[in-house]
Amino acid sequence: MFSRILRILHPSHQHSAFSATVLLMSTVMLSRVIGYLREAYIAYAFGAGGQTDAYVAAFTLPDWLNYILAGGTASITFISIYTRFLAEKREADADKTFSVIITVMTSVFLVGIAAAEIFTPQFVGWMFHGFSAEQMALCVSLTRILLPAQIFFYVGGVVGAVLLSHRMFLFPSFGPLIYNLFIILGGIVAGKQLGIASLAWGALAGTVIGPFLVNAIGAARIGTRYRPAFDLHNEAFREWVRLSIPLMLGVSLVTADDWILRYCASSGVGDIARLNYAKRLFAVPIAVLGQATGQASLPFFARLFGEKRMKEFGETVNGSVYRISALSFLCSALMMVAALPLIDLVYRRGRFSFGDSQETALYFFWFSLSLAFWAAQGLYARAFYAAGDTLTPMVACTLVTLASLAVYRALFHSFSVVGLAIASDIGIIANTIAAAVLLHRRKLVSLGDLPWVELGKATLVAVIAGGIAWQVSHLIPLRGSRVADLESLGLSSITWAGAVAAGLWLLRSDLPQSLRRKKAAVPETAEAAKAVLEP
Repeated sequence: MFSRILRILHPSHQHSAFSATVLLMSTVMLSRVIGYLREAYIAYAFGAGGQTDAYVAAFTLPDWLNYILAGGTASITFISIYTRFLAEKREADADKTFSVIITVMTSVFLVGIAAAEIFTPQFVGWMFHGFSAEQMALCVSLTRILLPAQIFFYVGGVVGAVLLSHRMFLFPSFGPLIYNLFIILGGIVAGKQLGIASLAWGALAGTVIGPFLVNAIGAARIGTRYRPAFDLHNEAFREWVRLSIPLMLGVSLVTADDWILRYCASSGVGDIARLNYAKRLFAVPIAVLGQATGQASLPFFARLFGEKRMKEFGETVNGSVYRISALSFLCSALMMVAALPLIDLVYRRGRFSFGDSQETALYFFWFSLSLAFWAAQGLYARAFYAAGDTLTPMVACTLVTLASLAVYRALFHSFSVVGLAIASDIGIIANTIAAAVLLHRRKLVSLGDLPWVELGKATLVAVIAGGIAWQVSHLIPLRGSRVADLESLGLSSITWAGAVAAGLWLLRSDLPQSLRRKKAAVPETAEAAKAVLEP
């Protein structure tokens, strides 16, 4: 076992679907732990006030720029092209395409960043109309610090895609860890001198060292060659552009949700910060259950589709969605029950008060309801990308996003900030259902083959376990005591775990067996069909 772990952690190890999923789940969990430390430090040092709102809002324009110019193409469309070249033993063409994309897109980003730097005040004034003049000025300053990081994010993403195509997951998985560490380091080292701007400078340095430099070192180790090339007539580059345009033009709610939340909540002091704290903690299970498994699955989905193993392709996607969704429903029940003690333990210190914990916990409660859909949509999206179809999911996602705007607006006016969290749930549920139906209609992944009965068992167990744990948790009143927080969290967790174990056993659920299933000793392509998401 020890030697196997060492092999998985070796930088040049070529991963199977099983080992890639294990590695990514582990590093994503570690990344989210460090991400928690980052948010906890920000809450301690700066609380949930106007300057924290400005800091969170400062990421919006850089995110927009990256989305508009890249649209996720670094880790999605490029992988399919590069992987095909490797399978056809065309390494020279792969490196040529890599060089052209890096050269052209770096030039585009330089122009885009220059324009964004100039028009930052106008954007901030329009997007965050509820900010005071002091918040506006701070947000503009922080935004201008963060904008150059987008070049390193993008180039690092393309280089990371090269490593993923070679089934080398270690270097790309450590980029986010370093990025989060540098944000914390920036605050610790320069917080007294620069204030909250130290976090932005730390984020910029972390982008250069983490997503960019670490992946570049990994690519150099395997002999990837970059030579400046501006060949717009390159056939593979044009294919990449055709696949990427839908992602650049479309607007996915997965990304737009944060933008909408910030826009609507900008008029209340601290509302953006509290929503962000709740969403960042909610992102931990999303990353572990959805992001890691989705990232690990894409190369293997693509290989199955490329080999025309359509039945196994559909079975693999459905099996992955079932396991992740069932597990997510069970986790959601505990997260909703333990929202207040969890948030209070995680964030309350320094300038973050118990009142802030109560408000943040309410948002976290509602966000937790949609965990299964956030996880499942990532797998469905990657099934489309593996099939070489970026247009269909992005048209659907854009329509869902546009339709959701009215829902956000209506629920915000009716229920204030809580309504935004509920609208977020409704939007991602609609997004996931649309993706599943479209895959079914295209005869890629049949909805009829999804194990609905087993999924229903897990959902029923989650509801009952959550209800019992909720009643038990009320035996301990919460008034700001950390001892009470720990007692409530421990009691509700033990109750939930016992109820889940009993419920799955009584209903003879297949979930425990499915999660324990061992990796079969079969050829690599068949393993890819069976082992995705199997621990």
